[in-house]
Amino acid sequence: MNMSKSRVPLLGVLVLVTGFVTTVGSQPARADTLWFDSPTSTTLTVQNGRFADALGREVVLRGYNVSGGTKLGENNGLPFASVADARKSATALRALGGGNSIRFLLSWAYAEPVRGSVSGSYLAAATAQMGAFLDAGIRVYPDFHQDLYSRWLFDQGSWYTGDGAPKWAVDLGKYPKEYCGICPFWGQNITSNAAVTKATYDFWHNTYGVQDSFLDTAQKTMTYLKENLTGTQFAGVVGFDPYNEPHAGTFDKGQTSRSWEKDVLWPFYVKFRSRMDAAGWQDRPAFVEPNLFWNGNIDFQRQEGGLLDAGTIGPRYVFNTHFYDQKAISGIFMWGKAGDGQYAGDMGKLRDRVSAAGTAGIVSEFGHPLNGNVSDKAPTVLKAMYQGLDSRVKGASWWADASGSGPVLSGSQWQWDIYNGRHKELMNDNPGKVLTGGDAWNDEDLSAVRLDDSGKAVLRQDARMLDRVYPGATAGTTLAFTYEDRSRDGSTTLTWNPVPSSLPNVSRLVGSGQYGVLVWRSKGISAPTELHLPASFPTATTTVVSDLGTVYGPPAYTGSTPIAAGTDPGNTGSRRLLLTAPDSGVLHYALVTNGATAPSADVLSAARAELASWAAAEFS
Repeated sequence: MNMSKSRVPLLGVLVLVTGFVTTVGSQPARADTLWFDSPTSTTLTVQNGRFADALGREVVLRGYNVSGGTKLGENNGLPFASVADARKSATALRALGGGNSIRFLLSWAYAEPVRGSVSGSYLAAATAQMGAFLDAGIRVYPDFHQDLYSRWLFDQGSWYTGDGAPKWAVDLGKYPKEYCGICPFWGQNITSNAAVTKATYDFWHNTYGVQDSFLDTAQKTMTYLKENLTGTQFAGVVGFDPYNEPHAGTFDKGQTSRSWEKDVLWPFYVKFRSRMDAAGWQDRPAFVEPNLFWNGNIDFQRQEGGLLDAGTIGPRYVFNTHFYDQKAISGIFMWGKAGDGQYAGDMGKLRDRVSAAGTAGIVSEFGHPLNGNVSDKAPTVLKAMYQGLDSRVKGASWWADASGSGPVLSGSQWQWDIYNGRHKELMNDNPGKVLTGGDAWNDEDLSAVRLDDSGKAVLRQDARMLDRVYPGATAGTTLAFTYEDRSRDGSTTLTWNPVPSSLPNVSRLVGSGQYGVLVWRSKGISAPTELHLPASFPTATTTVVSDLGTVYGPPAYTGSTPIAAGTDPGNTGSRRLLLTAPDSGVLHYALVTNGATAPSADVLSAARAELASWAAAEFS
């Protein structure tokens, strides 16, 4: 117990949720009958350093990047071959992956194949595919993606490839023949390939006016999206990511990564922000990324930055970074697997930087290879990454220090590519090098999904890890959250946050099941707090224990039920638990688990008493 914590009214919404598949219980309400699913509640802004909907609820974005297929030529710079495939992917992302949002990749090369002429057919196809996700109730933030500046820097015999800038932009520069030397990882081209570094430098310094052309295309793209998405669809567009993984290429004399951010990168973001305003995106933030090595975890890669000199960037910008465990990916700098709290420091650094910037934060890419000589680390690395997004406190310490959790971070896993392992990509247009395996791009294989032989979308990772309980919308201020997913590493169940023995009845109720705990303070919002219910939490056998009531199989939401269940927007079958407590300044607690079936009233009562005592001690 932390005796320095201020005293607050203690009205515990002590909620316990549990579920296994049976035939009892009520069916959830259709999402389109819920008043808080109106288009206005979908539009997000940044308030008090967090994403918020129009009802004032804090929103956590969780989902995936859709998709690395945009880097390829096989579908002409689009994530999908058809809108039908986009719909299939969106439904699976909701129902199997538990996501409520995506980062939707776009290609400058295909948007502006001829200088000054934006491709209407490309924008129409991209808008239609984006619309499939918005119709499924999935929020979207587009991203003009680039890696190694452009595919056109590489010839047909190259070991690697890139994506981003159009051919005409590369032709202007007459860059040297690409060569990376001894580069076992494609990312080494960023700093070691003269063609890449020189072209990147030219972009940032607007040589040949290429940056102006990019900004023109971005503005036309945003204008097109606003005009051609329906009002309801556009309400689900959260913001725009201007530029993926920015890096200087080469620094000017005396320049550092920090001064480059100040003198070159931030002015670019200010220009992009003005283009957003001109396109009618005044109420949407720019998801700005710092120097790409800012949050790297290999010491010689780390560079000072993090937009330190931008000051308090405020609600018109979101601090947006990526995180990959480069030590684990290298196979050299990290032996063995990830463990409890592995990334608490890295995610804590991000939380601190976001707080200092006075805005919301998101990890728009994170992931780990699912094939190759380091793929055995993936189950633990990904579990630890999600753990770090949920809380800055490791599992073994969480119950004793829940108040140190910090805000729940939004994140988009890399990636969601239904064509994984089924590509037909001519690498660098080489008919003799047709790539079909993995992501079909520089030997990467990170997609969480694929299509089976029947054409059905199936997960490639443990559903217990991907389809998670998380607070999609909180009617107040989130103070702490944790989720023990019990995901597997082979035949081993990973339990990093066991319920302590000081809560014997809670422990008995949780058993070997999954569970999460949410702590928040209300602020007079009549709309409910929403917790995503994974497929492993069937509504019919969900148990809720609360000062609001005790329910086995929560009823459909009617507007007057304090504890209820409903489907998510989009009719994909994804579900949520709805907890309504429209008071203000009150501390609320929710524990969610699927560890019991039809628990007795005595067990529920005893667990409730333990939770009340724990909450009073930890948060009073």
